Amino acid sequence: QVQLEESGGGLVQPGGSLKLSCAASRFLDIYAIGWFRQAPGKEREGVSCISGSTGATHYSDSVKGRFTISRDNATVYLQMNSLKPEDTGVYYCAARFGHCIITGPTRRIGDVHFDYWGHGAQVTVSS
Repeated sequence: QVQLEESGGGLVQPGGSLKLSCAASRFLDIYAIGWFRQAPGKEREGVSCISGSTGATHYSDSVKGRFTISRDNATVYLQMNSLKPEDTGVYYCAARFGHCIITGPTRRIGDVHFDYWGHGAQVTVSS
């Protein structure tokens, strides 16, 4: 199985940047890796995903143009720029075999069949 661990969270002021890392216990090329976040009172939201093999990337509308997902062997990164207070939440990385799941007319990043999850990293955007 795959074990994941997030790092790089913290406190940043609006407009600032933060880079999250997701370290995996094995090479992740055949797995899709997603980044999800959850804030108090809100549903868990898929913010980005990179598909296995093809490396195709996906972003939610709320972060598109500000966040960038990338992978380097057994580590996946989420570069977060121009951060807003509404970006605050616990960020999780997760893995599933194959491709990212994009659903609905808004092309939402789904969390279905993500079998492996990290413990989460707190990101707080506040002045």
